[in-house]
Order: sequence, then C-alpha cells, then structure tokens
Amino acid sequence: MKKTVVLILLLSASVFPQDFKTLKRGVEYAEQTREIAGTKVRMNLLRLDLKKVRLDVVHAFDRAVGVEKTSEIAARHKAFAAINAGFFRLDTSAFAGEAAGALQINWSLLSESYADRSALGIINKRSRTSVVFGRLNAYATIGESPNDALDGINRERKKGEAILYTPEMGETPKSETPITEFIFRSCKIVCREVTSVESRGGTNVPSGGYIVAVDADGMEKSTAKELARRVNTRSSGFLFGALKSVGADDGRSKLFGKSEDIVAGVPQLVRNGRVDLTWQEEKSSKSFYATKHPRTAVGLLKDGRFLMITVDGRSESSGGIGLEDLAKLLVEFGAVDALNLDGGGSTTMYVDGKVVNRPSDKEGERKVSDALLVVPR
Repeated sequence: MKKTVVLILLLSASVFPQDFKTLKRGVEYAEQTREIAGTKVRMNLLRLDLKKVRLDVVHAFDRAVGVEKTSEIAARHKAFAAINAGFFRLDTSAFAGEAAGALQINWSLLSESYADRSALGIINKRSRTSVVFGRLNAYATIGESPNDALDGINRERKKGEAILYTPEMGETPKSETPITEFIFRSCKIVCREVTSVESRGGTNVPSGGYIVAVDADGMEKSTAKELARRVNTRSSGFLFGALKSVGADDGRSKLFGKSEDIVAGVPQLVRNGRVDLTWQEEKSSKSFYATKHPRTAVGLLKDGRFLMITVDGRSESSGGIGLEDLAKLLVEFGAVDALNLDGGGSTTMYVDGKVVNRPSDKEGERKVSDALLVVPR
C-alpha cells in the first residue's frame, strides 16, 4: 500500500510543476522542462491570485499602432510581470503594430475583431479582477444594428471603406486621393459637435473625440447630419463600440460588456475544463495548429487563479509545442478556460525586471504591439 502511494506521488510530481515560488504577494512563478510528443520543451509559468494583483492590457507607447518590447512596456508602466499578448501587423509600414483582432484598452475600442476570434476580457474592480473567455464580435457602428457597422478601427483604409480613428491613433493616415473626414468633438454621452472636411488625411484626432474617414465621393454631404443624429452611446468610455459574444453565450456578452480591457487571440484552447480547439471556426490554418512553435497562452484555473504560460521553441533546448498538446497541458494544470495568444518570435515573459524565457528571434526579444501586465494591488 505504501509503495502504491509513493508511486502516485512520483507520477504527480513528474506531471505538475511543484516548484512554484512566491515572488510577490499574489504572484507565484515556476520553470519546467519536460518531454512532450517526443520533443524537449521548456516553459515558464506565472500563477496569479486575482484578489492580490490586477491585469492590464497596454499597447506599445500607449497608442493604436507601433511596436515596443514587452519588457519596455512593462517597465514603463511599473508592472511586476508581463507577457506578450495579441497578434498584430508585423512589417515596416506606418501601420506596424496595428492589432490583428479585437483590442480594447481602458474602455476604448481600438481595433475591430477578425473572424470573430476568441478573446480575453478583463474586469478590474477595486477588490479583485475577473476574466471572461469566448469568441467575440467587436466592431464600430454608427447605429444600433451590425448593418450600420463601419469597416474598421484605427487601420489602413482601403478604397470605399469607412474607418473610425480614435485619439490613440494621433492623426488620420495620409491619403493619395481626396477623403471626407467627419470630426466628432466633445464626446461624452453624445458628441456635441460634428463637422466634415475634405482632406488628404493627416488630421489630428481631437482629444475626447473621433474621426470617421471615407472616400470624398463615397458619401453625400448630408451624411454628417445623419451621423450626428445617430451617434449615441450608453458608455462614456468609447463611442461607436459594439461587443457581442459569438456562439453559446451563457452570459459572456454581458461580461465582455463589463470588461475595461479586451485582447484577442486564436484559438480558444480550453472551455469548461475540456480541450476545445476552435482553430477551424476562427479561420486559422492547420499548420499553425499543428506545428511546434513557441507559444504564449493564458488560462483561468479551477481555484480562480489565473495562469500565464510561455513555451520556448526553435532551439535545441526547447522545440516548441502544437496547440493540441498545449491545450492538454493547460487542462492538466487545472485550466477551465484558456486562450492561445501571439507566439513564435513574439513569445516573451517578463518577471521582476528581466525576461525569464528565451525568445526565439536571433536578435533577441521582439518588439510587439501590446502586452498583458501584472500589477500588484
């Protein structure tokens, strides 16, 4: 009987990280290396008590576009820990760092969703933080219906599109052809002033306001009055924002509506304590799902704590992990809901002033669009 008990304990020790160390009130940290699907894998884990820390999503340089290292974002905001977060446009254009999916920061919707992909919503209250996971449709609208939706938020405008620009964008993008810009000022419950100008972009987005840019010949002059009439929001934090949970709702739309920060990933990994990979519904690829990449993920544990995990890859010391094995790993760690975030060369974990994982880019830590920060209460 004693031998059986000892055997069970040894098996448990080989499966679950037993070396979590308390680094700060509400913050536990562990490192682990194991073999998964025939590959050596090194991972870093943060286990967080959401009554003792809060979570915040922050974009590079606190803007709508641009890239910055996770460690720099964390240090600038005096966070104790951080991981990279959402997917983004990775190029050398003026739109580098544009979020590739839903992004909301401090109640301001900065990017629309793509393919209704899964997202993490963060509800920060004075005494604790709560989270919600689920597929999300987030968009900018000038009315009550999705049929009134604009084409996008804070991104490059294609011909015929109407794009909303927020103060976090700084100014509207330059245009080679004439555009009409509807400028909304003094926006709280409603926007008290709406004007329109014809330009080629480069207009400063007013603080406390917005700009909607369209082709100059694509909308009639009377549209400005129609926009002014229809603009009305129940939230003073963002204008035009609409959030709707996709699929089985079970109250998630309401929770997303209470979230001050939202960041999208792809795909959902775990739902209700079971592996639930939604990569096909979220228009991801089989190679992305199956290839052993470096990964970053988050999950809510059965006991209410929050788990952050990075898995290193593309090196002899750690070969990365596929999404199915990652999902199984998170269930093993006790996750009831979990989401895959941006990975590959972006995968970074910062703890107490230093990067603790081994980013895969030859140049070292990659600049990213946004990060998920851990701030002690």
